[in-house]
Amino acid sequence: MAYTVHETFYTLQGEGAQTGRAAVFCRFAGCNLWSGRAADRDQAACRFCDTDFVGTGGEGGGEFETATALAGHILRIWGERSGRPFVVFTGGEPLLQLDQALVDACQKENIEVSLETNGTRAAPAGIDWICVSPKPRSTLVQTSGDELKLVFPQPEFSPEAFEHLDFSRFSLQPMDGPDLAANTAATVDYCMRHPRWQISLQTHKLLGIP
Repeated sequence: MAYTVHETFYTLQGEGAQTGRAAVFCRFAGCNLWSGRAADRDQAACRFCDTDFVGTGGEGGGEFETATALAGHILRIWGERSGRPFVVFTGGEPLLQLDQALVDACQKENIEVSLETNGTRAAPAGIDWICVSPKPRSTLVQTSGDELKLVFPQPEFSPEAFEHLDFSRFSLQPMDGPDLAANTAATVDYCMRHPRWQISLQTHKLLGIP
């Protein structure tokens, strides 16, 4: 299949359990919970989304006809840097496009694969790190993985509703926006009272990097 990529760039992972790790971010175009257009935000499942995933006009974006071509594109962006190449597939919703062929192509090139998904679709086999971030008004299909990361607070559901799921780590991330300070304080308080949950900050915004 062909892959439609909004942008691909090299940076540091800014949030979650992999914070601070150098990675190639491959952001697929498209999402099943929001069109990405401001006019449709009121109908979006997650109205707090702060990501541009429309079209292929971002840095390193484009159409890739094969899994091999996209894996090669990721390798070129990693370049001659030391260590095993590490890619974070994100979106939008990456599982609209990320398939077994692409995971296999990355494995063939010794690329370590991480996934950030809303969990509404099942992930293919062989992904090294799966981070699921559930969204309101959607059905959670991917109920296991390495990390469950919940934006907090959300009136639609509470963290306790997810604690029975098969994840190694549970993270709470303060909701960005005009109430960030209050949301951060609420997240700190919750994690202090519920030690199973660990706070996740958007450190890339603090550092001023993509």
